[in-house]
Amino acid sequence: MRFEGSFLDVKPGDRLECGICWWVYDPAIGDDMRGITPGTAFADLPEDWCCPGCDAPPHKFMVTE
Repeated sequence: MRFEGSFLDVKPGDRLECGICWWVYDPAIGDDMRGITPGTAFADLPEDWCCPGCDAPPHKFMVTE
């Protein structure tokens, strides 16, 4: 899976930030709005998952530092 603004391999614990609204997906927290349990890596999100802040698709996310 490739991500906009990121040419790094995404690791299971990496936090990713939406390039549109800056919402951060933290795998330690998950996404309770979309029923994603804590511990779910970004790469393991369902194919139909989108940003809860703005509905951007996953490829609009970037790995945070």
